[in-house]
Amino acid sequence: MRRKLVAGNWKMYGLKAQLGEVEAIAAAAAANPQVDVALCVPFTLIAPAIAVSGALPIGAQDVHEADKGAHTGCISADMLRECGATLTIVGHSERRADQHETSHDAWAKAAAARRHGLKVILCCGETEAERDAGRAERIVQSQIEKSLPDGASPDWLTLAYEPRWAIGTGKTPTLEDIAAIHAIARAKLRMMVGDAADGIRILYGGSVTGANARDILAVDNVDGALVGGASLTAEKFVPIIRAAASLS
Repeated sequence: MRRKLVAGNWKMYGLKAQLGEVEAIAAAAAANPQVDVALCVPFTLIAPAIAVSGALPIGAQDVHEADKGAHTGCISADMLRECGATLTIVGHSERRADQHETSHDAWAKAAAARRHGLKVILCCGETEAERDAGRAERIVQSQIEKSLPDGASPDWLTLAYEPRWAIGTGKTPTLEDIAAIHAIARAKLRMMVGDAADGIRILYGGSVTGANARDILAVDNVDGALVGGASLTAEKFVPIIRAAASLS
């Protein structure tokens, strides 16, 4: 049975003044040991967050594909490891949209993270226009195929399905739509990595809240959640952790 994972993505939010929220979330994670919990915070907050997070894993939101070089403003996997990060998000839809990253970019970044011992949350998901055109399943399959490095295994890889149109909008797909995409993602993983696919967690992300978390997390092949805005405070994030724990 795959353990549930609830991962928070703080995006471009978070200063040292918010470290109390990290402490409170870490306490909730410790109180619900049947669930895995992680926080991916801004680069500037990784080391300070680790100082107060106890056993709660702290990760990054992106990583550069190169180990070093003339890449102004970029952060390598080695740098993340030196800060104490244990994981990173790769291929998030906001980076695909705003920074024009491709699935090949996500592939290269995931491979770099793996080379240096970081765990990876690899994101995929369609736009609203793509869903309206009936292309959601094809887009997700293509992104997985083009983004997944060789040697994918449950030891270091988690997949996250995030429909771009649901992120931060308050909109969510129906439970049936979520189940359909997660089933397709699982099938694509099996085609690519065989039996290892059965151990790879697939998270759902996109306007997950304490109110809808239990229903979403109960869907077949939904192994947790990648949470944006609701992960910024313990008040909103802890109910999602507890919802996952109630299903474990």
